[in-house]
Amino acid sequence: MRSTLFALLLLGLTVLLPARAAVILIYHHIAEDTPRVSSTTEDELRQHLTHLQEHGFDVVGLDVLLSKLQSGEPVPHNAVAITFDDGYANNYTAAHPILMEFGMPYTIFISPGDIDNRTGPVMSWEQIRRMSDDGVLVANHAMHHEKMAQPEPGESEADWLKRMRQTILDAEQRIKEETGQSHRFLAYPYGEFSPKLEALVKELGFIGIGQQSGAVGPTTKLTRVPRFPAAGRFAEMSDLAQKLRTLPFTILEHVQADPMVSSEHNPPTLSLRLQVEDFRPSQLRCYAGMEVIEPDWLDDGQTFIATASKPVNRGRSRYNCTVPSISKRGYFYWYSQPWLFGRSSD
Repeated sequence: MRSTLFALLLLGLTVLLPARAAVILIYHHIAEDTPRVSSTTEDELRQHLTHLQEHGFDVVGLDVLLSKLQSGEPVPHNAVAITFDDGYANNYTAAHPILMEFGMPYTIFISPGDIDNRTGPVMSWEQIRRMSDDGVLVANHAMHHEKMAQPEPGESEADWLKRMRQTILDAEQRIKEETGQSHRFLAYPYGEFSPKLEALVKELGFIGIGQQSGAVGPTTKLTRVPRFPAAGRFAEMSDLAQKLRTLPFTILEHVQADPMVSSEHNPPTLSLRLQVEDFRPSQLRCYAGMEVIEPDWLDDGQTFIATASKPVNRGRSRYNCTVPSISKRGYFYWYSQPWLFGRSSD
């Protein structure tokens, strides 16, 4: 009798234990004289890496993490992957020495056309090759850091998809020519994507990576992998420490999660079907800017619907949905839904 009770208790604990999760961090500039919203100072970066080191986080290569997600293997406990977007020169001069000092793997997402043309304060191919030789992963950020989510005005859908196919494949080829690397990871410029772009990315055998926040886990959609920003106000250690204690929802279905917003359906509605096992549905809240949205749960007990009271502004916005974990004190489940209404500014 006693063994039966123990087995039942153990089963109950097992059901409540959340799946192993990982967090991907995104950086841009490592500098003090660049726009604060996209910048992290050298001191802040050192603080972040020291925190990871001292609190038992397992910093893994993005290739290791994504390979496990693809194969359905559990991710390492407390795993964190570090990424940089845009290929700025200060990634080489400031960030690279610090990361090498800490011995932590990381990935840079670059736009090869911008490197070729020396567009902006970007690294040279020689610097990128040196980083590659040091073990840094070099991956795809489109050929010229262009907006990818929708056709340009006057452009047909067929022409747009052809152009997107070309920019993805050309960028991958240039990276391979210069570094020998080809991982087929695409970080969407500006974090903008759409269902038709996701379908193309999947067709080409790429993994699509966004800029919306959230943890990653077994049911993360591999055409919209989330990352937490670690720049500007998000570089504050108090903020970042909480983001590192997040978990991914087990998403059974993206019922209504198309990032593209139309005038007819603004404010947009988010609807997800979740596996409800380690959180109380009544505690789940979504946030649209400063507005707190209390979602409606359908009779199935798994599907929620969240709609803000006001339309989203033109450009990029998002809903963030969170709820405390029952089994992991201080941890929160976190999902971020990006929205794109009209055309965004850079």
